[in-house]
Amino acid sequence: MATLTTFAAAKMRFKDLQIEMAHGAGGKASRRLVEGLIAPILLESPDALGDAAHVAFGDTRLAITADCFVVRPLRFPGGSIGELAVNGTVNDLAVSGARAEALVTTFVLEAGLRREVLEAELRAMSAAASRAGVRIVGGDTKVVEHGDADGMYISTTGIGRLLADVVIDVRSVKPGDQVLLSGPVGDHGITILLARGDLDLEADLRSDTRSVLPLVEGLVAAAGRGVRWMRDPTRGGVATTLNELARDGGCGVVINEDDVPVHDGVRGACELLGLDPLHIANEGQLVAVVAPECAAEALRAVRAVPGGEHACVIGEVRAQPRGTVLAMTRYGASRVLDMLVGDPLPRIC
Repeated sequence: MATLTTFAAAKMRFKDLQIEMAHGAGGKASRRLVEGLIAPILLESPDALGDAAHVAFGDTRLAITADCFVVRPLRFPGGSIGELAVNGTVNDLAVSGARAEALVTTFVLEAGLRREVLEAELRAMSAAASRAGVRIVGGDTKVVEHGDADGMYISTTGIGRLLADVVIDVRSVKPGDQVLLSGPVGDHGITILLARGDLDLEADLRSDTRSVLPLVEGLVAAAGRGVRWMRDPTRGGVATTLNELARDGGCGVVINEDDVPVHDGVRGACELLGLDPLHIANEGQLVAVVAPECAAEALRAVRAVPGGEHACVIGEVRAQPRGTVLAMTRYGASRVLDMLVGDPLPRIC
Protein backbone atom coordinates (compact mmCIF):
# COMPACT_ATOMS: atom_id res chain seq x y z
CA MET A 1 0.00 0.00 0.00
CA ALA A 2 1.26 3.45 -0.85
CA THR A 3 1.55 5.57 2.27
CA LEU A 4 1.73 9.06 0.74
CA THR A 5 -1.19 11.14 1.96
CA THR A 6 -1.94 14.79 2.46
CA PHE A 7 0.28 16.86 4.70
CA ALA A 8 -1.02 17.88 8.10
CA ALA A 9 -1.04 21.57 8.86
CA ALA A 10 2.12 21.14 10.91
CA LYS A 11 4.54 19.31 8.61
CA MET A 12 6.55 16.46 10.08
CA ARG A 13 10.31 16.41 10.34
CA PHE A 14 12.30 13.22 10.07
CA LYS A 15 14.89 13.30 12.82
CA ASP A 16 15.80 9.59 13.04
CA LEU A 17 19.46 8.91 12.36
CA GLN A 18 18.91 5.64 10.51
CA ILE A 19 16.17 3.56 8.91
CA GLU A 20 14.57 0.85 11.04
CA MET A 21 12.04 -1.88 10.26
CA ALA A 22 9.29 0.24 11.81
CA HIS A 23 9.71 2.79 9.02
CA GLY A 24 8.27 0.29 6.55
CA ALA A 25 5.29 -0.83 8.63
CA GLY A 26 2.71 1.70 7.45
CA GLY A 27 2.22 3.39 10.83
CA LYS A 28 3.50 6.54 12.49
CA ALA A 29 7.16 5.82 11.72
CA SER A 30 6.35 5.34 8.03
CA ARG A 31 4.53 8.65 7.89
CA ARG A 32 7.47 10.43 9.50
CA LEU A 33 9.81 8.97 6.88
CA VAL A 34 7.59 9.78 3.90
CA GLU A 35 6.25 13.16 4.97
CA GLY A 36 9.33 14.37 6.82
CA LEU A 37 12.06 13.30 4.39
CA ILE A 38 11.05 11.66 1.10
CA ALA A 39 8.13 13.81 -0.06
CA PRO A 40 9.66 17.26 0.66
CA ILE A 41 12.73 16.38 -1.42
CA LEU A 42 11.17 14.46 -4.33
CA LEU A 43 7.64 15.73 -4.85
CA GLU A 44 6.58 18.99 -6.45
CA SER A 45 3.12 18.90 -4.87
CA PRO A 46 2.62 16.47 -1.99
CA ASP A 47 -0.77 17.88 -0.97
CA ALA A 48 -3.17 15.54 -2.76
CA LEU A 49 -1.57 12.11 -2.90
CA GLY A 50 -3.16 8.84 -1.85
CA ASP A 51 -2.83 5.26 -3.01
CA ALA A 52 -2.44 6.48 -6.60
CA ALA A 53 -1.51 9.75 -8.26
CA HIS A 54 -3.86 11.29 -10.85
CA VAL A 55 -1.83 12.79 -13.69
CA ALA A 56 -3.04 14.83 -16.67
CA PHE A 57 -1.71 14.15 -20.17
CA GLY A 58 -3.34 16.79 -22.33
CA ASP A 59 -7.08 16.21 -22.05
CA THR A 60 -6.63 12.75 -20.52
CA ARG A 61 -6.22 12.00 -16.82
CA LEU A 62 -4.75 8.70 -15.71
CA ALA A 63 -4.10 7.12 -12.33
CA ILE A 64 -0.61 5.80 -11.60
CA THR A 65 0.58 3.78 -8.61
CA ALA A 66 3.74 1.93 -7.60
CA ASP A 67 4.32 -0.70 -4.93
CA CYS A 68 6.85 -3.22 -3.70
CA PHE A 69 5.97 -6.62 -2.23
CA VAL A 70 8.08 -8.31 0.42
CA VAL A 71 6.51 -11.32 2.12
CA ARG A 72 7.73 -14.44 3.92
CA PRO A 73 6.82 -17.21 3.15
CA LEU A 74 6.42 -16.65 -0.57
CA ARG A 75 3.34 -18.91 -0.65
CA PHE A 76 0.67 -19.07 2.04
CA PRO A 77 -2.92 -20.31 2.41
CA GLY A 78 -5.06 -18.32 0.01
CA GLY A 79 -2.31 -16.77 -2.10
CA SER A 80 1.34 -16.02 -2.82
CA ILE A 81 3.65 -13.07 -3.42
CA GLY A 82 2.88 -13.07 -7.14
CA GLU A 83 -0.88 -12.95 -6.67
CA LEU A 84 -0.44 -10.35 -3.94
CA ALA A 85 1.62 -8.11 -6.23
CA VAL A 86 -1.09 -7.97 -8.88
CA ASN A 87 -4.00 -7.60 -6.49
CA GLY A 88 -2.27 -4.97 -4.38
CA THR A 89 -1.52 -2.81 -7.41
CA VAL A 90 -5.02 -3.18 -8.86
CA ASN A 91 -6.51 -2.34 -5.45
CA ASP A 92 -4.49 0.85 -4.97
CA LEU A 93 -5.85 2.06 -8.30
CA ALA A 94 -9.39 0.90 -7.53
CA VAL A 95 -9.72 2.76 -4.24
CA SER A 96 -8.41 5.91 -5.91
CA GLY A 97 -11.34 5.65 -8.33
CA ALA A 98 -9.61 3.97 -11.28
CA ARG A 99 -9.72 0.70 -13.22
CA ALA A 100 -6.29 -0.87 -13.74
CA GLU A 101 -5.38 -1.16 -17.44
CA ALA A 102 -1.67 -2.05 -17.52
CA LEU A 103 1.01 -3.18 -15.10
CA VAL A 104 4.79 -3.41 -15.30
CA THR A 105 6.76 -5.43 -12.81
CA THR A 106 10.34 -5.77 -11.58
CA PHE A 107 11.68 -8.94 -9.97
CA VAL A 108 14.54 -8.88 -7.49
CA LEU A 109 15.60 -12.53 -7.37
CA GLU A 110 17.94 -14.13 -4.88
CA ALA A 111 20.74 -16.30 -6.27
CA GLY A 112 19.85 -19.93 -5.61
CA LEU A 113 16.09 -19.46 -6.09
CA ARG A 114 14.72 -22.63 -7.67
CA ARG A 115 13.25 -22.36 -11.15
CA GLU A 116 9.97 -24.01 -10.15
CA VAL A 117 9.43 -21.42 -7.39
CA LEU A 118 9.84 -18.53 -9.84
CA GLU A 119 7.66 -20.23 -12.45
CA ALA A 120 4.90 -20.77 -9.89
CA GLU A 121 4.87 -17.06 -9.03
CA LEU A 122 4.88 -16.03 -12.69
CA ARG A 123 1.84 -18.25 -13.27
CA ALA A 124 0.18 -16.89 -10.13
CA MET A 125 0.67 -13.35 -11.42
CA SER A 126 -0.68 -14.27 -14.85
CA ALA A 127 -3.79 -15.86 -13.34
CA ALA A 128 -4.39 -12.94 -10.96
CA ALA A 129 -3.99 -10.43 -13.80
CA SER A 130 -6.49 -12.37 -15.91
CA ARG A 131 -9.03 -12.38 -13.06
CA ALA A 132 -8.51 -8.66 -12.45
CA GLY A 133 -8.71 -7.73 -16.14
CA VAL A 134 -5.30 -6.05 -16.24
CA ARG A 135 -2.46 -6.60 -18.73
CA ILE A 136 1.15 -7.14 -17.63
CA VAL A 137 3.06 -5.33 -20.37
CA GLY A 138 6.71 -5.27 -19.28
CA GLY A 139 9.23 -4.96 -16.49
CA ASP A 140 12.76 -5.74 -15.37
CA THR A 141 14.73 -8.41 -13.53
CA LYS A 142 17.66 -8.15 -11.13
CA VAL A 143 19.53 -10.89 -9.24
CA VAL A 144 21.19 -10.31 -5.85
CA GLU A 145 23.47 -12.42 -3.69
CA HIS A 146 22.11 -15.44 -1.87
CA GLY A 147 20.54 -14.38 1.44
CA ASP A 148 19.75 -10.82 0.35
CA ALA A 149 16.13 -11.04 -0.82
CA ASP A 150 14.01 -13.65 1.03
CA GLY A 151 13.84 -15.57 -2.24
CA MET A 152 12.32 -12.74 -4.26
CA TYR A 153 10.87 -9.27 -4.06
CA ILE A 154 8.39 -7.93 -6.60
CA SER A 155 7.96 -4.26 -7.50
CA THR A 156 5.04 -3.05 -9.63
CA THR A 157 3.77 0.04 -11.38
CA GLY A 158 0.15 0.22 -12.46
CA ILE A 159 -1.71 2.59 -14.78
CA GLY A 160 -5.48 2.96 -14.73
CA ARG A 161 -8.38 4.86 -16.26
CA LEU A 162 -10.50 6.96 -13.92
CA LEU A 163 -14.02 5.70 -13.25
CA ALA A 164 -16.85 7.99 -14.29
CA ASP A 165 -19.12 9.74 -11.78
CA VAL A 166 -16.84 9.50 -8.75
CA VAL A 167 -14.18 11.77 -7.24
CA ILE A 168 -12.19 10.39 -4.33
CA ASP A 169 -10.99 13.28 -2.19
CA VAL A 170 -10.57 13.37 1.59
CA ARG A 171 -11.46 17.07 1.49
CA SER A 172 -15.02 16.15 0.51
CA VAL A 173 -15.63 14.14 3.69
CA LYS A 174 -18.27 15.69 5.97
CA PRO A 175 -19.65 15.07 9.46
CA GLY A 176 -22.46 12.55 9.26
CA ASP A 177 -20.87 10.57 6.44
CA GLN A 178 -20.99 6.82 7.00
CA VAL A 179 -17.95 4.50 7.19
CA LEU A 180 -18.45 1.27 5.25
CA LEU A 181 -16.24 -1.83 5.54
CA SER A 182 -16.42 -4.53 2.87
CA GLY A 183 -15.79 -7.60 5.05
CA PRO A 184 -13.90 -9.38 7.87
CA VAL A 185 -10.58 -7.92 8.96
CA GLY A 186 -7.21 -9.44 9.82
CA ASP A 187 -7.31 -12.59 7.70
CA HIS A 188 -4.19 -11.82 5.67
CA GLY A 189 -1.90 -10.74 8.49
CA ILE A 190 -2.77 -13.61 10.81
CA THR A 191 -2.56 -16.14 7.95
CA ILE A 192 1.00 -14.98 7.17
CA LEU A 193 1.96 -15.08 10.83
CA LEU A 194 0.75 -18.67 11.21
CA ALA A 195 2.22 -19.76 7.86
CA ARG A 196 5.71 -18.93 9.11
CA GLY A 197 5.44 -21.74 11.64
CA ASP A 198 7.01 -19.64 14.40
CA LEU A 199 3.99 -20.14 16.67
CA ASP A 200 2.35 -23.35 17.82
CA LEU A 201 -1.13 -22.19 16.81
CA GLU A 202 -3.61 -23.69 14.39
CA ALA A 203 -6.47 -21.91 12.68
CA ASP A 204 -8.44 -22.51 9.49
CA LEU A 205 -7.58 -19.18 7.89
CA ARG A 206 -6.77 -18.01 4.38
CA SER A 207 -5.44 -14.71 3.11
CA ASP A 208 -8.17 -12.49 1.69
CA THR A 209 -5.99 -11.34 -1.23
CA ARG A 210 -8.18 -10.44 -4.22
CA SER A 211 -9.07 -7.55 -6.49
CA VAL A 212 -11.50 -5.13 -4.83
CA LEU A 213 -12.38 -3.52 -8.16
CA PRO A 214 -15.76 -5.34 -8.40
CA LEU A 215 -16.64 -4.01 -4.95
CA VAL A 216 -15.60 -0.49 -5.94
CA GLU A 217 -17.56 -0.63 -9.19
CA GLY A 218 -20.69 -1.83 -7.36
CA LEU A 219 -20.28 0.92 -4.78
CA VAL A 220 -19.76 3.64 -7.37
CA ALA A 221 -22.68 2.43 -9.49
CA ALA A 222 -24.97 2.72 -6.46
CA ALA A 223 -23.67 5.90 -4.84
CA GLY A 224 -21.74 7.81 -7.53
CA ARG A 225 -20.56 11.18 -6.19
CA GLY A 226 -21.85 10.09 -2.79
CA VAL A 227 -18.66 8.05 -2.45
CA ARG A 228 -16.34 10.57 -0.78
CA TRP A 229 -13.20 8.55 -0.01
CA MET A 230 -11.84 4.99 -0.17
CA ARG A 231 -8.78 3.10 0.97
CA ASP A 232 -7.68 -0.54 1.14
CA PRO A 233 -6.59 -1.20 4.75
CA THR A 234 -3.33 -3.09 4.21
CA ARG A 235 -0.33 -2.43 6.48
CA GLY A 236 -1.54 -1.13 9.81
CA GLY A 237 -5.07 -2.38 9.17
CA VAL A 238 -8.36 -0.56 9.54
CA ALA A 239 -7.04 1.41 12.52
CA THR A 240 -4.29 3.06 10.47
CA THR A 241 -6.64 3.70 7.55
CA LEU A 242 -9.18 5.46 9.76
CA ASN A 243 -6.49 7.50 11.48
CA GLU A 244 -5.26 8.69 8.08
CA LEU A 245 -8.84 9.69 7.26
CA ALA A 246 -9.24 11.58 10.55
CA ARG A 247 -5.92 13.35 10.28
CA ASP A 248 -5.98 14.19 6.59
CA GLY A 249 -9.66 15.13 6.63
CA GLY A 250 -9.43 17.19 9.81
CA CYS A 251 -12.35 15.27 11.31
CA GLY A 252 -13.20 12.70 13.94
CA VAL A 253 -14.23 9.11 13.27
CA VAL A 254 -16.34 7.04 15.65
CA ILE A 255 -16.81 3.32 15.01
CA ASN A 256 -18.88 0.68 16.76
CA GLU A 257 -16.23 -1.92 17.51
CA ASP A 258 -18.75 -4.75 17.86
CA ASP A 259 -19.95 -4.11 14.30
CA VAL A 260 -16.53 -4.86 12.79
CA PRO A 261 -16.61 -8.41 11.34
CA VAL A 262 -13.75 -10.64 12.53
CA HIS A 263 -13.41 -14.37 11.90
CA ASP A 264 -13.15 -16.50 15.04
CA GLY A 265 -9.67 -17.74 14.09
CA VAL A 266 -8.36 -14.19 13.76
CA ARG A 267 -10.00 -13.10 16.98
CA GLY A 268 -8.61 -16.08 18.88
CA ALA A 269 -5.08 -15.64 17.57
CA CYS A 270 -5.15 -11.93 18.39
CA GLU A 271 -6.36 -12.61 21.94
CA LEU A 272 -3.55 -15.12 22.51
CA LEU A 273 -0.88 -12.83 21.06
CA GLY A 274 -2.13 -9.55 22.51
CA LEU A 275 -2.89 -8.07 19.08
CA ASP A 276 -5.81 -5.95 17.93
CA PRO A 277 -7.59 -7.21 14.77
CA LEU A 278 -8.07 -3.58 13.73
CA HIS A 279 -4.28 -3.22 13.41
CA ILE A 280 -3.81 -6.36 11.30
CA ALA A 281 -3.26 -6.12 7.53
CA ASN A 282 -5.86 -7.02 4.93
CA GLU A 283 -5.34 -7.58 1.20
CA GLY A 284 -8.88 -7.87 -0.15
CA GLN A 285 -11.02 -5.38 1.75
CA LEU A 286 -11.88 -1.72 1.40
CA VAL A 287 -12.98 1.07 3.69
CA ALA A 288 -15.24 3.68 2.12
CA VAL A 289 -16.84 6.91 3.32
CA VAL A 290 -20.23 7.57 1.75
CA ALA A 291 -22.81 10.32 2.11
CA PRO A 292 -25.51 9.36 4.64
CA GLU A 293 -28.32 9.50 2.08
CA CYS A 294 -26.45 6.95 -0.06
CA ALA A 295 -25.32 4.59 2.69
CA ALA A 296 -28.17 2.07 2.59
CA GLU A 297 -28.09 1.66 -1.19
CA ALA A 298 -24.28 1.56 -1.20
CA LEU A 299 -24.28 -1.22 1.40
CA ARG A 300 -26.81 -3.26 -0.59
CA ALA A 301 -24.70 -2.86 -3.71
CA VAL A 302 -21.49 -4.05 -2.05
CA ARG A 303 -23.27 -7.00 -0.45
CA ALA A 304 -24.57 -8.02 -3.87
CA VAL A 305 -21.00 -8.46 -5.19
CA PRO A 306 -19.49 -11.93 -4.62
CA GLY A 307 -17.15 -11.57 -1.63
CA GLY A 308 -18.98 -8.55 -0.25
CA GLU A 309 -21.73 -10.43 1.58
CA HIS A 310 -20.39 -9.41 4.99
CA ALA A 311 -20.06 -5.71 4.24
CA CYS A 312 -21.37 -3.42 6.96
CA VAL A 313 -21.49 0.17 8.17
CA ILE A 314 -19.12 0.36 11.13
CA GLY A 315 -19.30 4.04 12.10
CA GLU A 316 -19.50 7.63 11.00
CA VAL A 317 -17.52 10.80 10.53
CA ARG A 318 -17.86 13.44 13.27
CA ALA A 319 -16.68 17.01 13.55
CA GLN A 320 -15.02 16.13 16.87
CA PRO A 321 -12.70 14.90 18.25
CA ARG A 322 -10.71 16.24 15.33
CA GLY A 323 -7.90 14.00 14.10
CA THR A 324 -8.97 11.17 16.42
CA VAL A 325 -10.60 7.76 15.97
CA LEU A 326 -12.80 6.44 18.78
CA ALA A 327 -13.93 2.83 19.08
CA MET A 328 -17.17 2.35 21.02
CA THR A 329 -18.37 -0.92 22.60
CA ARG A 330 -21.93 -2.12 23.07
CA TYR A 331 -21.64 -1.19 26.76
CA GLY A 332 -20.98 2.46 25.98
CA ALA A 333 -17.25 2.43 26.76
CA SER A 334 -14.83 4.02 24.29
CA ARG A 335 -11.13 3.93 23.54
CA VAL A 336 -8.85 5.94 21.30
CA LEU A 337 -7.91 3.79 18.32
CA ASP A 338 -4.46 5.01 17.34
CA MET A 339 -2.10 3.86 14.61
CA LEU A 340 0.94 1.84 15.65
CA VAL A 341 4.48 3.17 15.63
CA GLY A 342 5.79 -0.14 14.29
CA ASP A 343 4.23 -3.37 13.05
CA PRO A 344 3.75 -6.65 14.97
CA LEU A 345 3.78 -8.57 11.67
CA PRO A 346 6.76 -7.52 9.49
CA ARG A 347 7.15 -8.51 5.85
CA ILE A 348 3.52 -9.33 5.09
CA CYS A 349 2.92 -7.38 1.88
